[in-house]
Amino acid sequence: MNSLRTTLLMAALTGLFLLIGGMLGGQSGMTMALVIAFVMNFGAYWFSDKLVLSMSGARELAPNEGVELRNMVAQLAAQAQLPMPKVYVVESAVPNAFATGRSPETGVVAVTTGITHLLTRDELAGVIAHELAHIQHRDTLISAISATLAGALAYLADMFRWFSIFGSNDEDGPNPLALLALSIVAPIAATLLHMGISRAREFMADERGAEILGNPMALASALAKIEQGAQQMHLHTNPATASLYIINPFSGQTILSWFSTHPPTSERIARLKELAQRRP
Repeated sequence: MNSLRTTLLMAALTGLFLLIGGMLGGQSGMTMALVIAFVMNFGAYWFSDKLVLSMSGARELAPNEGVELRNMVAQLAAQAQLPMPKVYVVESAVPNAFATGRSPETGVVAVTTGITHLLTRDELAGVIAHELAHIQHRDTLISAISATLAGALAYLADMFRWFSIFGSNDEDGPNPLALLALSIVAPIAATLLHMGISRAREFMADERGAEILGNPMALASALAKIEQGAQQMHLHTNPATASLYIINPFSGQTILSWFSTHPPTSERIARLKELAQRRP
């Protein structure tokens, strides 16, 4: 169900992008939109992981550092039938974790120092399994592409806005007021679609992570602790990376659920409890 939802949301986001390009300049505008999307997606594909690691201040563990954590990642990666990802750490007391990498072969699991101190071994394993699920599903690539399309839509909408204000007075051309309205609505719609994709992928990663570990309640317990930590402490990171973390690092702020990169933690925990009850 979540996979179908992601597909539909991505299709809607792409369709909205092409629609605006077509309205901006007909066939040539649609072609321009496709070119912009291709260039930005190419950049997202090759450089998004490096940008995320840089913006989060993550560093790769030295060979003789974090042996227990590295062994845990290796064991769970083997259980998930994934290549061993690189392991990074973020020096922060705030408990959180994220994954990045455009493919399983280039996967990276990053955790804060705070999460390793707060969680039990089983809870930390649940978090690692969740991040490995993101790598297995190529969620970081999907997130980067959807975010890039949303950003490109905002760029096109800005062009629309200026065109509606200073465009030609050709009576046969598009209505300036309609263009202005679309330039305002389109970025909001793109943001909602991007957030919807992110939330759907979180549910999928929770389910797959619980399957990899074989213990849904360990991840449920970890989510509750991380949520509490995110509300009490602020993780100094770029808001653009928020969707990658297991819990939104800015979840202490009041935001509408539709504009959230993550589903409500209570709903995620409830679903994990249902998974645990269905297990033999």
